[in-house]
Amino acid sequence: MTTILPAPDTAGRVSIGYPGATDVDFAELAPLMGRKLLNNVGDPYVDGIGTGHTKAAERQVVEIIADLFRAGDDRWGYVTTGATEGNLWALREARRRYPDGLVIHTTAAHYSVPKAIDLLAMPSVVVAADDRGEMDYTDLRRKVTRHRDRPVIIAATAGTTMTEAVDDLHQITAVLDDIGVTGRYLHVDAALAGIPLALLEPDQRPGFDLADGADSIVVSGHKFFGAPMPCGVLVTTAAAPTQASVSYIGSPDTTITGSRNGHAPLILRSALQRHGLTGLRTRAEHARELAAHTLNRLTEIRWPAWRHPHAFTVVLDRPPPPAVAARWSIPTENRRSHIVCMPGLTQHDLDRFINDLRNATRRQRRAIPRQRQPATGYRTGNP
Repeated sequence: MTTILPAPDTAGRVSIGYPGATDVDFAELAPLMGRKLLNNVGDPYVDGIGTGHTKAAERQVVEIIADLFRAGDDRWGYVTTGATEGNLWALREARRRYPDGLVIHTTAAHYSVPKAIDLLAMPSVVVAADDRGEMDYTDLRRKVTRHRDRPVIIAATAGTTMTEAVDDLHQITAVLDDIGVTGRYLHVDAALAGIPLALLEPDQRPGFDLADGADSIVVSGHKFFGAPMPCGVLVTTAAAPTQASVSYIGSPDTTITGSRNGHAPLILRSALQRHGLTGLRTRAEHARELAAHTLNRLTEIRWPAWRHPHAFTVVLDRPPPPAVAARWSIPTENRRSHIVCMPGLTQHDLDRFINDLRNATRRQRRAIPRQRQPATGYRTGNP
């Protein structure tokens, strides 16, 4: 039998530009992998006919996440394949409520949002983001005013891809209230930043969750929780969708994919139970301390960089040399790059990167020949 494993990373390439935690070991769950199909087909709150599922664990995960995002008594959700599926589910639900609704998202929204809009054939308007990635609320007012006669579906972001900016639901709802838009649905893509922000003290939290006006929110499971496969958790303030039961599975088909990964809820529950809220908060604070250290080191070598408050992401306003970016797996977009200081990275890792960056910059400077001053016949300096 041939065993297929990832290729060894002989170049010492380190992924510091993509948000996947690497500090969690799920080896204790290894015996469950590959021995039995675990299929959470159908609604997570209806067990259905089959027995090979983990819907009890899925419900536990949804309820914990719903509490973190301050959901009320009416709540529902499920473990998805990732935040992309959660965005698709939310926009589909918004269209069901408002068939003529206009989707509004910013230029900094994740690429899955316009993809979902295209799949659902929904009309949309793009709003500007400011220089640091947050929604431009003046442009939001301008765009919504033009369409004030129709419902609005906001696809906001808590932790944009490149800068980890957070769209403020308080400002968004204030704009909608002022214009007089009553038909509205607010969804938040909180793939990376949602859980870390929810763990902040109440007076530090930005306005991004269900208590701040969101109708639905989604987070990734393979980012802050460090799950070894892509997954996510969707939570909505509505009760379970009303759909007829499918006789074949004995459950309503309320999700996007139908058959769903039954191992992902076990992994997410393990992460939640192992760390608890206190442990998760400690991990988030350590990541922020690492981001602050990284920013300080970049400032020391005079590399232009910054970060949002509470963010894991350090934005580099000038991309690293290509060889450095390739070795350290750093993305670049619109002449900006970033580092995401996820749990599992160490200060030693980031210091090595910064040393590489400094050395590459020095080599570039030495490679530029000095220009000679043209002879003028005059002496410079003091006589």
